[in-house]
Parts: sequence; C-alpha cells; structure tokens
Amino acid sequence: MLSVGISGGMGSGKSLICQIFNLLGIPIYNSDYHAKRIMEDDEMVRTEIIRLLGPESYFADDILNKKYIANKIFNDTILLTKLNQIVHPAVKRDAEYWKNYLPENQPYFIRESAILFETGIYKQLDYNILVTAPESIRIKRIQKRDGLSSEEIKARLDQQWTEEKKIPLSDFQIVNDGELFLLPQVLKIHQILKKYSLMQAGKQQDIVP
Repeated sequence: MLSVGISGGMGSGKSLICQIFNLLGIPIYNSDYHAKRIMEDDEMVRTEIIRLLGPESYFADDILNKKYIANKIFNDTILLTKLNQIVHPAVKRDAEYWKNYLPENQPYFIRESAILFETGIYKQLDYNILVTAPESIRIKRIQKRDGLSSEEIKARLDQQWTEEKKIPLSDFQIVNDGELFLLPQVLKIHQILKKYSLMQAGKQQDIVP
C-alpha cells in the first residue's frame, strides 16, 4: 500500500479534493482533525500545551480554545515551533496506528496536512500532492469561510510556505482556481497511483522467497 500526502495553503481547497478521493474509496487521515482531537483527549499533550501557552488554551470542559491559541502562535514563530514539537510526534504515532487497521487491498491511503512540507512529513511518504490556487482566490475563500480580515489572513498565510517553495517537493499538483475542472485532475492522479501500487506489489512479490 502506497502512502500519499496531500497539502495546500489556506483556502486552496485541499479538503474538497480529499472528499473526492474519499468518494473513490481512498482512506484519508486528516492530520488537522486528529491533531485537534489529540490536543483535547491526550492528557500528556494537554499538560504540555498548558505549560507552554497557559491555562487559557482550554475551556473548562477541556475543549480547545482555538482562537486563543491561534492569536498566541501566529505572531510568534518560536511558540509555534514548540507547539508543533508537542503535537506532531503524537499525531505521527496516531497516524501509524490508524494505518495498521486499513484493509490490505487498498492501493494507497492519503495523509492530509496543512503543513505537510513545513514539518518534513512529506519525506516519510511515497508520493505527495499539492493543491494550489491563486492567492487572491484563496483570500476570498477564507474571508467567506472564516470571516477574517485581509490583514489577519495575510498574517496567517505568511506562516506557511509559499506554493513556489512547495511545488518542487510535490509529485503531483492539482490546480483549484475555479476554472480547471477538478474531477479529471483527481482521476488522473488516482489512476497513476493505482498503477504505481500494482508495480510496488509486483516488486514485493518478486523478492518473496
């Protein structure tokens, strides 16, 4: 089974692309979703986050105070790095555990992460997909979705690598600019990955005594 990463900057539409892959029967590990779950459910992780960012990081019922944390880390790269050092190892362990329960006949699975390239996770995967879109379109999408100002969005975008930096590190690119059709792009990559999976299985069979 191949491991495939997928990423894209805020407003690129990577979640929509993942929904299409999921409809094709491909399992998706949503790193952002599971990171939030781990930050709330894992007592050791909660303790470390409170030690780093303060008790305001959580509401009384251990629900993550996302707005407070976002305000703390998006203007402080040192805090952001330290938070990532707490959360990412736990997410990595969780993703490995999740992978062990996938059906063996799956050609590949996808690990979705907004910071796939920034954290170096992409190096651990067989192939990586980057979802791109012009920044002006991404900003409009974020404004509509989150109600943030242009200045707030710019500050958050500046925390992520540019598409120009990530494109050379990716194996496939999906353009979500509102003009190119998404389904043909996804289906093409899907067929290629299924072919690669069969090639990998064939090589594995060749070396079995």
